[in-house]
Amino acid sequence: METVLEATDVTKDFKEGRETVRVLRGVSLSIAAGEIVALEGPSGSGKTTLLSIMGCILTPTSGRIVVDGEEVRGDRPGRLPAIRKKSIGFVFQQYNLFPALTALENVEYALNIKGVRGRPARVEAEAMLDTVGLADRKKFLPRDLSGGQKQRVAIARALAARPAVLLADEPTANLDSTVGGQILELFRVLAKRERRGLLVVTHDPKVRTVADRVVLIRDGLIAA
Repeated sequence: METVLEATDVTKDFKEGRETVRVLRGVSLSIAAGEIVALEGPSGSGKTTLLSIMGCILTPTSGRIVVDGEEVRGDRPGRLPAIRKKSIGFVFQQYNLFPALTALENVEYALNIKGVRGRPARVEAEAMLDTVGLADRKKFLPRDLSGGQKQRVAIARALAARPAVLLADEPTANLDSTVGGQILELFRVLAKRERRGLLVVTHDPKVRTVADRVVLIRDGLIAA
């Protein structure tokens, strides 16, 4: 299968006063097109740091990241925004929607950032909302949407411009079990139908029901 996201022997150090703390200690992980990988681990294990590095928010101290065929180098941090815009979609626990924008405008704005504007952006945003089952809520503000509907808007926004990779950070944490299950099923359908690689950082055991693989990280190392 085609690999769309790959980390090889990645380390990450942070400074704490005069101390250097190694949060990741040689992590390797790959995700194929259409594959759902659940990344689990206790607090402080390094999973959020790994997600941030694989999502081109942080650069590794050492090691190699390849996103949709493009290598991410630690000595070229200026390339990170371009790679994020082109190849990666993010879904966050807190939704991160703009409260003054409608569902459609939230998705359309994400497309504007990626360089798609005017009518093409409007048509694409409407298509993404239809994909996540919210065509009839496109003119609603976030305050008028349920938690599950907000998360669907966030997923539609992440799908804007059709990135090869989706990264989700605790996407079901603020949802009840029924709605959380619906969001996970939506992830499964999108990954398989549209051949997107999906990495989900989670404490939710239900994610295992849709994941192709479960990866455990402890103390900055892949444990299984």
